[in-house]
Order: sequence, then C-alpha cells, then structure tokens
Amino acid sequence: MEQVNGSAQKEVRVWCDGCYDMVHFGHANSLRQAKALGHKLVVGIHNDADISKNKGPPVFTQEERYKMVRGIKWVDEVVEDAPYVTTLETLDKYNCDFCVHGDDITLTAEGVDTYHLVKKANRYKEVSRTAGVSTTDLVGRMLLMTRNHFKQGDDEYSVEKDEDIKTIDHLIKKIQNKLETNTGSSKLGQDHSARSPWTGCSQFLPTTQKIIQFSDGTPPKPTDKIVYVAGAFDLFHVGHLDFLEEAKKFGDYLIVGLHTDPVVNQYKGGNYPIMNLHERVLSVLACKYVNEVVIGAPYSVTKDLMEHFNVDLVCHGQTPIATDIGNIDPYAVPKQMGKFMLIDSGNTITTEDIVERIIRHRLEFEDRNTKKEKKEIEVFEAMQRVKLAEKSG
Repeated sequence: MEQVNGSAQKEVRVWCDGCYDMVHFGHANSLRQAKALGHKLVVGIHNDADISKNKGPPVFTQEERYKMVRGIKWVDEVVEDAPYVTTLETLDKYNCDFCVHGDDITLTAEGVDTYHLVKKANRYKEVSRTAGVSTTDLVGRMLLMTRNHFKQGDDEYSVEKDEDIKTIDHLIKKIQNKLETNTGSSKLGQDHSARSPWTGCSQFLPTTQKIIQFSDGTPPKPTDKIVYVAGAFDLFHVGHLDFLEEAKKFGDYLIVGLHTDPVVNQYKGGNYPIMNLHERVLSVLACKYVNEVVIGAPYSVTKDLMEHFNVDLVCHGQTPIATDIGNIDPYAVPKQMGKFMLIDSGNTITTEDIVERIIRHRLEFEDRNTKKEKKEIEVFEAMQRVKLAEKSG
C-alpha cells in the first residue's frame, strides 16, 4: 500500500504472461515497463506443452524459464503453468487489476489473439516492445552462427544478412559428427523474407537511456563487501543466473565485468559471442543479484581494477580459465592478494549447451520460426488494412 495525502492507496497489481523462452533483455524491458504501471508485478509463464502446441518447441524447459523470470529484478511473483489465453478469471485469481503486454501480437495455434478477453473487458494495457531483439531472432543467430555480430565499426550491432551468409563453421560440424545428422545453412530471422515487424529483426541500437533504465544506480555502502566476477555472459541463461546467485552470497554488492566482443571471440573462438556487448550488458543488468556492470572489462583482473572498485573478493565458476595473451593467468593479481575464490553453483549449463540444443533440434526450430513469421506477417497486414479502412472511412 502507498500513502497519498495521509490515506492508504490501493495496491495496484499488474499481470504479465508469456513463454519467456531464452529470457532476454527485451523480455526484461517489457516487465520493467509493466512494473512501472503498478506496485506489484505478477508474471504467469506457460508450460512446455502449451508452447509446443501453439508456437513450436521452446529452447528452455519450463523449470528453466520459471527460474529465469524469478531472477529478473522487476518481478515480484511468478505463476507457473499459466493458461495460454489470458482470462478474467486468471486476473481475478491473482488479484491483478489489468494485464500488460508488448505492442506486438500473440496468437494461439488457431490464430486467436490470446488477449482478446481482457482487451474486451478493458483490462489490458500495452507497452513498447524492445526493437532489435526477439527469441526468434536469437534462434536465427544460433542457426546461422554468423561472424559479423562481434565485429567493431559499422557492423558492430548488426546481424549478418542473407547476402553475407557463410558456411556454418566448426561448432556445427562438431555437433553434426556427434549426432550424425546433415544440416544446411539457415536464414531464419535474418534474411529478406523474414519480414515480420515484431521478430524479423537484425539490429539493436543501444542508448545511454536504456542502460540507465536497467541500472540500479545505487553505489555500494562503505561497509559493503564487494564481490567481482567477469565473463562473456553470452545468451544469459540459468547457468549464469545460478552462478551470480552463488557469487552474491559471498558479499553485499556484486559487480560483473563484461568482456568486449573481440576479447570473447579470442578466448571462446568460433563465432562467439552471439549477442554483442551492449545486449549482454542489459541482460546482466536485469538480473536481481547484480548491482553494477563494468562495460568492456579487461580480461586480466588488474590491481587498478581491484583498487578502483574496492573489490574484496574475485570469484570464478567451474568452467576452464583461458590464459591471457602471453600465457598469463588472468586472475594472478587477486590470487596474489588472497582475494580469489573458485565457487560451484551446482549448474553446469553453458552457452555452448544452449547452442547445441538449437542445432540438435534444428529442423523443429526452423519450422517454428517459419510458421511464426508467416502468422505474424498475416496478422500485421490485416491490422494495416483495418487502420487504412478506418482512415478512409
């Protein structure tokens, strides 16, 4: 409850729902905007069976998706196994005043707007979707595993288009050998035929305003124990989430250093990272365990960095630590200072595992993306015709 002019104001509870597959900063931004419309944000998440029926197979399991959404800083409550079509009964059951969704559209397998009931009852509000990212787009990037999204200069924030598609490299070949499958190149989400105004995207345009909106803006207190971790945090997933939660337990204020795209490519090789630096910044900032992010942190943790941020402890997970240029241990300084610790979150999922899921079920995801693009294009064109008729009417 809030106090207004000395009297209690009703707590406004906001409902959001969705698949939240491969939870990215676009989802987080939508939830941030929804939370701003009330006091408490309740998020309903659909189960795997409903998603498979209406959209195609999800990349993350329902348990992974439930955990990921709980890890977003603006979420107050999570409702598991939420119905695919949002009903007034659902809003009433969880004492929610209205439902919020982005200004794109969500349809059932039969082509029905999943929010038609709450819209009709005037218990629906829209927020702007984040341009330049979608689950369809990210799946498309992994099917392509293109190179130019980690380049600098004019191509830094672009995803490769169909005229630039190259042969999928060693990662896919390795997985092909393992699975004894034969895959070709895919253009989904990136080429000229992927024309959906909602998910056929190819460019994310970062702004300082967006970073400010995602940032806590709260400096550490003099008494806070400051923990520092660093990495790529590419395709932010449950493995990252569990690691950050574990790291936060060793202090009061968690700082995450994010390596630049060329540095990530240097130690991970192949076509990594899949998401560029600024996309990764927003994804990490949305995590409720993170207090601050260092954009473009040095790969080797230096004494200057330790002193600048008053770091008490540097943590690393169980993944192998690649040496820096010159065969240097990137954690030599904090080790010498007695401020380094290896921690175990109990979660072994890596970004490579997520990519492997996509490649393993390549045909299923290609089919999902194709159907989703086609459906969205049809709906968008119908909406445009209605708007045109209303103007001429």
